[in-house]
Amino acid sequence: MSTTDTSLTATHPTTANQWVLASNNKGKLAEFKRLFAEANLDVMIVPQGQLDIDDAIEDGLSFVENAIIKARHASRISGLPAIADDSGLCVPILGNAPGIYSARYAGEHGNDSKNNAKLIADLQPIRAAEPDTPIKGLFVCVLAMVRHADDPLPIIAQGLWHGEILDTLHGDGGFGYDPLFWLPELQASAASLSAADKNSISHRGQAIQQLLAQLAL
Repeated sequence: MSTTDTSLTATHPTTANQWVLASNNKGKLAEFKRLFAEANLDVMIVPQGQLDIDDAIEDGLSFVENAIIKARHASRISGLPAIADDSGLCVPILGNAPGIYSARYAGEHGNDSKNNAKLIADLQPIRAAEPDTPIKGLFVCVLAMVRHADDPLPIIAQGLWHGEILDTLHGDGGFGYDPLFWLPELQASAASLSAADKNSISHRGQAIQQLLAQLAL
């Protein structure tokens, strides 16, 4: 296997020898590459950017809807089966914001620094009112896999990762809201975990394992 693809060997059949990964997010792509490298699929995962596929317009009202929109978009343009991820951070005390708008919470898509700063600012009044109460949060990942663009029965997998929200950045790994996502049982932020440790427990890792279990049926 080359160091530039994610070709994987498998024992069970698949719908094609290539699938498109409907994402251009570098952080997500790196995590998917590591996670799929450990899987048992007879398939090559091709990031949509390599096929000159732009991001879909995510106008769904849920993680599930947006994942399906992105998967159908990539499949329609490529003519291949496609997998899409829609994920984000939900903070119940903020009405589950940023939620599906996590990547553009501060208005500019994919600006982690501004998104983290906005989340810290939005939580300040709540922390001031209850300084000793941890603020709960959870990462959500929904994966949708379509065999073709008009697939009437997409495969859906979901992962949830519970933690707490910090008021300052902690750790220099990961991406997105990882530096603010605290895991009390590990006494570490998501951004301070190794890639292997994060993948073993993260929302994305859980969703991929659930997807693989459904594909093996």
